[in-house]
Amino acid sequence: MTGVLLRLNIAIKVTLVALLLHAVVFPDLPQYDGKGIGTRLALYPVSIWFVPFVWWLALRRRGRDLRYPHLIDICVALPFTIDTAGNATNLYDTIVWWDDVMHFVTWVPWVIAFGLAIRERSHLRRVDVAMITIGFGAVTHVVWEVLEYLAFIRNNPNELAGAYTDTIGDLVMSLSGSITGSVLVGTVLFGVGRLRPSPPPY
Repeated sequence: MTGVLLRLNIAIKVTLVALLLHAVVFPDLPQYDGKGIGTRLALYPVSIWFVPFVWWLALRRRGRDLRYPHLIDICVALPFTIDTAGNATNLYDTIVWWDDVMHFVTWVPWVIAFGLAIRERSHLRRVDVAMITIGFGAVTHVVWEVLEYLAFIRNNPNELAGAYTDTIGDLVMSLSGSITGSVLVGTVLFGVGRLRPSPPPY
């Protein structure tokens, strides 16, 4: 299982790097126009090294071997890879419902990563982890919408015209993704790769 997760982890990160390089090499393509690609190029690479860096710090502090959290790492990088792929293939501009669906799809692994992380560091019950995970998903999506507004909506009349309706739809879809991810963490994924004995199932 670890070998499969390792290969999948590498594949996702290599894909993200390739997609970001595509935006660097072809910045004038229409699918990148008005999408805040500069901000994405600056921030998305963080998803590649964030978990390895935190894991390295944990190793230094504990002074012993610590199993690498491949599933968490995959779930952190996957949303950014999916979003970048959608932009590179111009799906956001050619499929009306694509943006709404992506807010759901990307928030599921995003909150799973957080839920698995707090599960590893605490003795919280399943329901506690699930509820905290929903809160994390809701807060991070509000932050995301603010960043989207600052990056490419406020100075783009076409985006600004329908921004309110679009934002409400995005909030609903991301909250739905957060709830879905939190339920998965609190149920079928709660014991996956766990380092400590599981707490009571309630």
